[in-house]
Amino acid sequence: MAGCCNHDPAPFDGMSADYKRRLWAVIAINATMFAVEMGAGYMAGSQALKADALDFFGDALTYGISLAVIGSSLSVRANAALFKGFSLLVMGLWVFGSTVHQVFVAGVPSAPIMGAIGFVALAANLASVLLLVAYKDGDANVRSVWLCSRNDAIGNVAVMVAALGVWGTATGWPDLIVAGLMAALFLSSAFQIVRQALAEKRRETPAVAAE
Repeated sequence: MAGCCNHDPAPFDGMSADYKRRLWAVIAINATMFAVEMGAGYMAGSQALKADALDFFGDALTYGISLAVIGSSLSVRANAALFKGFSLLVMGLWVFGSTVHQVFVAGVPSAPIMGAIGFVALAANLASVLLLVAYKDGDANVRSVWLCSRNDAIGNVAVMVAALGVWGTATGWPDLIVAGLMAALFLSSAFQIVRQALAEKRRETPAVAAE
């Protein structure tokens, strides 16, 4: 009777032992890859690797927040999603700004390191995506987890494309272009998360007023 009285079923709110176990595993994967990829980004002189490493760090942090607020009120979960959305916004702006700066000071990144680390990171992110795909639809808090994981997988494919471009052109431009595209992806996801979280807060307000 899900369609009775035109009431849509409530979105999944994360209250599942299986979901929590998967989220812990994904947090561990992201924290490990942040350390690996940031070190490799400095070694390779790759802005795209550094951008992707920062995404790993942001994901590990926001997944921890997601885990902490599971079971809380809709308002608390929406506020957590808002925080994550604005964090993604800040990351996107940072990556965009540092990429613009890098245009004027960049050398040519190391394509072999970019390609190798990009492949390892892609494998890690595909594992995360497979763990979370069953829970890709839910409230803003749950959906933000899925969007971050999806972004990581896309970002790693982009890093490998950038490595191929750097190797083929012997310039740093493919690396910088990919970093810029990743910044745009962060900003797009940030707007999606913030929009959904604000909508959830608006839905809760009349319910609270009616009590």
